Amino acid sequence: MKRDFEVPALPLVENILHGEMTIAVIVRRDYRKDGIEFFTPGSFSQQIGYMNRPKGYVIAPHVHTPVPREVQYTNEVLFIKKGRLRVDFYTDAQVYLESTILEAGDVILLAQGGHGFEMLAPTEIVEVKQGPYAGERDKRRFEPVPAGEVVLRHTALSVGVEPLQ
Repeated sequence: MKRDFEVPALPLVENILHGEMTIAVIVRRDYRKDGIEFFTPGSFSQQIGYMNRPKGYVIAPHVHTPVPREVQYTNEVLFIKKGRLRVDFYTDAQVYLESTILEAGDVILLAQGGHGFEMLAPTEIVEVKQGPYAGERDKRRFEPVPAGEVVLRHTALSVGVEPLQ
């Protein structure tokens, strides 16, 4: 997909960090590379990778074998199908860090800390996370950053135009 407005070059893969902690990993819609690449270390309970294979490439049929794993926190992967949104990043202690804009085609892994969202256009999102879902025990809600205190990671993304649909 091509944007319908000019945006200065953004990192195509971004690690949102707070100290040594990875809060999120963003893969922008324009990312391209031959082969396979994973953006998360093997220790993460949710993995995110990218594959670009030529026609005729075969991935051998396989099954995943049972391997006991212990998951303490829910990670989420969001695929932005349509629209535009702002994601706000917080520490585990609910302290606001910064924000960025996601557009159609972007993918984000929310690995640690807190997060909140504001839709900047009608938006469709596909969400993938670990289960089983624990209901309200699964999250602790809190007040969002006031609009006047939002700090965008890339100010070029604040362009106030509608995204491609």
